[in-house]
Amino acid sequence: MKNILSLLTVLLLITSCGNTKEQSIDELISDGNLESLQAMREEIKLKEHEITKDLAQIEEAINKLDTNKKLPLITTFIVEESVFNHYLELQGNVSTKNLLVIYPQFSGILTQVYVKEGQRVSKGQTLAKIDDGGLGQQLAQLQIQVDLAKTTFERQERLWNQKIGSEIQYLQAKSNYEAQNKAVNQLQSQLAKTYVKAPFSGTIDDIITEQGSVVIPGQSPLMRIVNLNDMYIETDVPENYISTITKNKTVEVDFPILGKTMNAKVRQAGNFINPANRTFKVEIAVPNKDLSIKPNLTAKLKINDYTNPKAILVPQSIISENSEGQQYVYVIKDKNDSNEAIAEKVIIETGKTQGDVIEVLQGLPNGAEIINEGARSVKEGQSVKILNI
Repeated sequence: MKNILSLLTVLLLITSCGNTKEQSIDELISDGNLESLQAMREEIKLKEHEITKDLAQIEEAINKLDTNKKLPLITTFIVEESVFNHYLELQGNVSTKNLLVIYPQFSGILTQVYVKEGQRVSKGQTLAKIDDGGLGQQLAQLQIQVDLAKTTFERQERLWNQKIGSEIQYLQAKSNYEAQNKAVNQLQSQLAKTYVKAPFSGTIDDIITEQGSVVIPGQSPLMRIVNLNDMYIETDVPENYISTITKNKTVEVDFPILGKTMNAKVRQAGNFINPANRTFKVEIAVPNKDLSIKPNLTAKLKINDYTNPKAILVPQSIISENSEGQQYVYVIKDKNDSNEAIAEKVIIETGKTQGDVIEVLQGLPNGAEIINEGARSVKEGQSVKILNI
């Protein structure tokens, strides 16, 4: 109470001096004496400096004596360098290059279907048979002619080697045999098209055309085959990431429908920018040992496009901005044994954000103690009470 009365006395003296000075100023202004006004200005400045100094001493004395003073309560944390990974979040669809609808290469009746839906097949395995329309019988008859032409040619060749017979007879026999042999090969090639074979190992996903139907090349889909072992996710990435999202970049893949998350890598980054949407294609290989990942499944992607091994990170919630657009935080200085300190404003430069934190590029040294809770309520130079838990 005694300290408060002393402070009031000092303030009353200052106020009374101010009133007297005010009257003198009015008189000097009415006189219009420049030298007197300049002298008075210097006198007032001197007294202002003395009063400011006295107030600072009084404030310091009050802070020491007043055990019931109310300082703003804050919490702080010490910034430490840590690894900062920034991720670009996108959405993609699962694809596979081993997904194919099989069409016939020969017109006719689908006489046999040798597989069922869900059946595993090997590359080259016969899946179905189309009626050959008599090609098999033609091939048998033509084979007889080939055998005869071969025998005739071999005999004529022996005679020609013994200098018996004419050259024209030898050449005719040779030509006839070669022509008949080519005809057989062409017919065999046509006949092979009546057998539908698996282009790769996989699973028969769907039988589209039933046995007994008439099929036409390029028009009648027979069945769908898929291999779920070589799966990948394809997504479009904005062109401004073309230098940061490259092959072997790490990716966090989340399948919301499956409730499954896995780590993967970019296996291919496109070199062509689509002029329609200014994006490039990226492929991310995904393991699928349990075959639970299906084509066209939606996936959420977090692609690592930036890493700083020694980053200074702070919560975005403690950053403020001044009228000039500069960002700042408050650090503490002059911390005493009673956990009391002074708040100091520090201008910072920030970088990328991830979640609730932001990277500080300049302004904060490693080990700085920053005000956390209460950061938006303190002022520059204000005394604060640190209440760390």
